[in-house]
Amino acid sequence: MNLSNLKPAEGSIKKSKRIGRGQGSGKGGTSTRGHKGQKSRSGYSRKIGFEGGQMPLQRRVPKFGFTNPNRTVFQAVNLGAIQKLFDVKKIKDKIDIQTMIKLGLVNKNEKVKILSKGDFKAKLDITSHQFSKSAIDIIEKNGGKVIKID
Repeated sequence: MNLSNLKPAEGSIKKSKRIGRGQGSGKGGTSTRGHKGQKSRSGYSRKIGFEGGQMPLQRRVPKFGFTNPNRTVFQAVNLGAIQKLFDVKKIKDKIDIQTMIKLGLVNKNEKVKILSKGDFKAKLDITSHQFSKSAIDIIEKNGGKVIKID
């Protein structure tokens, strides 16, 4: 092998039609750009959101409110889902974030909040970042323990 017989991989190069090379090529004259107008000129580029001079949507729609860039987003885990895992004996007496990740309840690197939705009768020690007040009541009523982590 030497430089004289190198070829690109088959199918990697698409032979494009050469435009603007005379009338005989079939792509001459206006060079596929149509007649006149802004788009036919060289150097044309449209701004993002441009709607032909009509007031663009992002300027028509009213803007209000505030989005806090420092908010903390929690992944919700319902007590009903934990009870189902307890019923099929995937967890015994305690559950923490690592166990939840392993069982597919939450994604890793996310903060977790335990919510009270669903039936819960298990006596479990639950470790999480946050709990709803009703979830704390239910867990402690069943004899379990609530452990908060930061």
